[in-house]
Amino acid sequence: MTHPLTVDFLGERYHPSRDVPFTIGRDAALVIDDDNGFLHRQFLSITFASGLWWLSNVGTQLTATVSHDEGRVQAWLAPEASLPLVFEHSVVWFTAGATTYDFELHLTDSLLTPMTAELNPDGSATMGRVTLTPDQRLLVVALCEHVLRRGDRGAAAVPQSAAAAARLGWPVTKFNRKLDAVCSKLADTGVRGLHGGPSKLASSRKARLVEYAMAARIVTADDLELLPPVV
Repeated sequence: MTHPLTVDFLGERYHPSRDVPFTIGRDAALVIDDDNGFLHRQFLSITFASGLWWLSNVGTQLTATVSHDEGRVQAWLAPEASLPLVFEHSVVWFTAGATTYDFELHLTDSLLTPMTAELNPDGSATMGRVTLTPDQRLLVVALCEHVLRRGDRGAAAVPQSAAAAARLGWPVTKFNRKLDAVCSKLADTGVRGLHGGPSKLASSRKARLVEYAMAARIVTADDLELLPPVV
């Protein structure tokens, strides 16, 4: 039987009904992680209306990044926001506490095909109008290392700044300076969730950067070779 929409989390496949909202969270139709108190009991909801499937953020604190599976299009889903699902394959990323999660969405019939993303041959990467230097890209790889190494979708920890700096052999001051530069560059182009007051300069913006970088496919498992060998 062909299902119009399939939700895939760690190989477990779910087929939302057009008549009943399909909830995702800590206590929902799709249980992401019932031990993570930072995750809403019901965070996301999938419904069918006006001939389209919709993904809605029904939580109050967390946000999600919705991406075409090749990283060509990304959208930031804030609380109370809804987004139509229009691509054949999409990936949803979000962070609760210090853990980043993701799952896949598969539509039988898609409405749109995204344009090709832009990559540079000189070791830098382009995010929209922003080009990352090799050091800035290395920082992003270090932050995404746990996600890239896990080998499957699901959950992975976002490292603390001190741990990521040590992984690169950098002083924490250098790491934070380059993190500031990356986040400022992206915030200037409209990427949300990377800029704010002192209370937002630690885990929250690193988690958001990991979400965005993975959703945009700025880094992949092949980039792990850029990191120093594990001693």
